[in-house]
Amino acid sequence: MTHAQSRLTFTASGGERLRGRLRVPGDKSISHRAVMFGALAEGETVIDGLLEGEDVLATLAAFRAMGVAAEGPDSGALRLAGAGLHGLGAPAAALDMGNSGTAMRLLCGLLAGQAFDTTLTGDASLTRRPMRRVTAPLAEMGALIETAEGGTAPLTVRGGRRLHGIDYALPVASAQIKSALLLAGLYAEGETRISEPAPCRDHTERMLAGFGYPVRREAGTVTLAGGGRLTATPVSVPADVSSAAFFLVAASITPGSDLILEHVGMNPTRTGVIEILRLMGADITAVREDVVGGEPVADLRVRHAPLHGIDVLARLVPLAIDEFPVLFVAAAAASGETRVTGAEELRVKESDRIAVMAEGLAALGADVTATPDGMIVRGGRGLTGGRVHAHGDHRVAMSFAVASLMARDAVVIDDCANVATSYPTFAAEARAVGLMLAEQWHTPEAT
Repeated sequence: MTHAQSRLTFTASGGERLRGRLRVPGDKSISHRAVMFGALAEGETVIDGLLEGEDVLATLAAFRAMGVAAEGPDSGALRLAGAGLHGLGAPAAALDMGNSGTAMRLLCGLLAGQAFDTTLTGDASLTRRPMRRVTAPLAEMGALIETAEGGTAPLTVRGGRRLHGIDYALPVASAQIKSALLLAGLYAEGETRISEPAPCRDHTERMLAGFGYPVRREAGTVTLAGGGRLTATPVSVPADVSSAAFFLVAASITPGSDLILEHVGMNPTRTGVIEILRLMGADITAVREDVVGGEPVADLRVRHAPLHGIDVLARLVPLAIDEFPVLFVAAAAASGETRVTGAEELRVKESDRIAVMAEGLAALGADVTATPDGMIVRGGRGLTGGRVHAHGDHRVAMSFAVASLMARDAVVIDDCANVATSYPTFAAEARAVGLMLAEQWHTPEAT
């Protein structure tokens, strides 16, 4: 029974306290890029700590379909025999990216420089998500990408195009757009220069440098020239701070909790969730700090602390964009009012995360108001429990599981199968540290 053929329901009944040590799975953003750059490098790349979630496996399957030999993954270990920048071959069929917007958008840039045509498709959620934000600037570089009506997938990327570098100012702080243009820039004549309105994830720039590709980084800009080469290098993927965020919030809101999250990626473009929680009063301490493969890491110790509402600083919004579903849960637990603005990007994620979280939290008894670009949460009321819908969004499903820790009754969460895209072991690991969480699969005939 595959996830495409079945539905998963979580029943979360809270927990008395969260204790122990936990290493959450590898960082999804870094895992995607490690597969891509390893496939394009010259030589063998060995990756450890790879996230074996469905999104990353879709990226790996795409490169296998284009002729890249891979051994694994096995317990996070993967070997890639790199094909070089010009060694990929035409796939026999469309590349299915499943639920992964990162894979689809980054591959648009990479495939724009190939000699062959490629079609990219995905699941129902992915084929509703906007792609013109990537295809339009790629067209300025000379790419030809055909979209469905409305600018969505399926996408057909035409090969054999002559690309040229551009100087492009991102309209929004988006690592996916930036990365797609940089990947196209590898194949372009001249320089590609990207400027960003606010800091966003810089894993692509860090990893390009790690694979020996010259990249210039200045305040708010990144520049590279086409025509270089990538040289294979080992990659160690840190634990995903986006996955750790669920447990940072869970332990913060549950009396008696004392939890250590091991080897978490502490890239400064990703730690907005930690800073926001600390501003709300969370007790989070970083220990055993290190740098692994150019990425800072640390163990995080989080203990229960009373949270209070804040106005989330605008500069922190792009640094925590994926963590807002669970931050809304933290806000519901906090005393006073929390206001989030400037987060309209949440409306075009795997679901409309503003609408879905507001609807679900309200159904559980929270006092929330959705706004066009964020949410107002009047916290401290506690939750009643009840039934909510994750709308196939992995981060929404896990956030409502965390919300059960402050609910009087059980929280039943429908449509959770896509948790496997980023955190396939979430339920088991949540139970291991003290959250009461049951899973039930349903075939379509039973729903």
